[in-house]
Amino acid sequence: MVKASLTAATLAGSFATALALAAVSASAQSAQADSEKCYGVSLAGKNDCAAGPGTTCAGTSKADYQGNAWKYVPKGTCTTIQTPKGVGSLTIKS
Repeated sequence: MVKASLTAATLAGSFATALALAAVSASAQSAQADSEKCYGVSLAGKNDCAAGPGTTCAGTSKADYQGNAWKYVPKGTCTTIQTPKGVGSLTIKS
């Protein structure tokens, strides 16, 4: 009896975890759909992913406003973001 209850609880927990992960994944995809990659606006170590040579993924940019490092921003706002090195760009900045 105890074993059956434990198995049922484990299955319920696994199902709940799967539903939560699916919701998070859908939410992340929705957020990306409403966003665009904006180059040259992230602070050192705050980029969202691969920033070109010398970096591998999120958080690996070496300098503030690095031209090949991007960050997701709301669609339509990238080129209006002002930094000390100019505005953001939808393409890699040299």
